[in-house]
Amino acid sequence: MRVISGSARGTVLHSIEDISTRPTLDRVKESLFNIIQNDIEDTTVLDLFAGSGAIGIEFLSRRAKQVYFCDKSSKAVAMIEKNLEKTKLEKAIVYNKDYIDCINTVKNIKFDIIFLDPPYKEEFALDAIEKISNLQLLKDDGIIIIETDEPERDINRINNMNINYKIYDLRKYGRVSLIFLK
Repeated sequence: MRVISGSARGTVLHSIEDISTRPTLDRVKESLFNIIQNDIEDTTVLDLFAGSGAIGIEFLSRRAKQVYFCDKSSKAVAMIEKNLEKTKLEKAIVYNKDYIDCINTVKNIKFDIIFLDPPYKEEFALDAIEKISNLQLLKDDGIIIIETDEPERDINRINNMNINYKIYDLRKYGRVSLIFLK
């Protein structure tokens, strides 16, 4: 796992040797950042379910203004901090919290981009979207990106939710899909 582009390009990141944490594949990460490359600079980003922090670090490397990392695992938080130190990217705030507690903690911040990559079999991303919508955490022109292995389930539920966001793109990479909302 490495940083693909920007100021920390090529830096190999530490990963968590744990079955409960699944890093985003480099090919998926590269595609994701190719899609949103013009929307990154000077943004405020929330990386919920951050794992090793690779996605949020990629945002920082590509000149995001501030990234908020959240993971409930203390192992994951330690890895995020280790990777931030290794990449010398300092515009980060790291929370060791459950995603709902984190959303409540950042409720006064407006985000340009929110990345959700929860454990695949859980519906945490969908619950998070409802909470994010209710608290109006996303800027008017902001985007939410969900990484999932069950896009049909997630799309059906999103389309039936009472939220202010609509799906505008879906990309599939083998088992993994990215759903983009505005």
